Amino acid sequence: MIRKIIRIDEEKCNGCGLCANACHEGAIKMIEGKAKLVREDFCDGFGDCLPACPTGAITFEEREAPAYNEAEVKTSQEQKKRIEELLGASCPGSRSMELKRTPEDPETPAPASAAAPVSRLNQWPCQIRLLPVRAPFYDGAKLLIAADCTAYAYANMHEDFMKGRITVIGCPKLDDTDYAGKLTEIIAGNDIREVTIVRMEVPCCGGLQRAAETALQNSGKFIPWRVVTIARDGRILD
Repeated sequence: MIRKIIRIDEEKCNGCGLCANACHEGAIKMIEGKAKLVREDFCDGFGDCLPACPTGAITFEEREAPAYNEAEVKTSQEQKKRIEELLGASCPGSRSMELKRTPEDPETPAPASAAAPVSRLNQWPCQIRLLPVRAPFYDGAKLLIAADCTAYAYANMHEDFMKGRITVIGCPKLDDTDYAGKLTEIIAGNDIREVTIVRMEVPCCGGLQRAAETALQNSGKFIPWRVVTIARDGRILD
């Protein structure tokens, strides 16, 4: 049948992955650093992926394509949700806990010297996809939403940003999910006092910033927030 469907210009695609996150039907996947329309019958032709693309690589075209298979899309979405729930329930590493970081805590090893670095991670887990939407450690928390790479690029990440904050990390280019919904639940459902977003200067990190900003807006709360951008050489740009 002839119908409206998306077209992806691979030469314009910068591999940010935002379109794949925006496509809730799962029609778009990231393959070898480029967005690909992998299931034409999963593309509903509504174009939720278009505004997510920062380079204008996605357009509409009318051509021969399979009909939109709504039933199979729903089945695929339900299967994906069940797998995520199963992994979250069965994996010991995803069990949430608060980590005490005080000198009086006997469980915290004393540093070998005054100059020895100390971890400032205050809870587990820290990946956005694994974090619960409600937990005691959110109560009155300052929230740090950080791109994965920032901890490797910025040498003093623990002391300057993680200390005294609940840290959540993610990478919109690697995770095939939309962070905005999960972050909205965390911010709206808990007593979050402030939000700091730390991202890299690369374009794909814009997806993390947009998700955090969307969550702040959708939460209905007025919370102080700021964005800090890290250069690839480790400098703070703003």
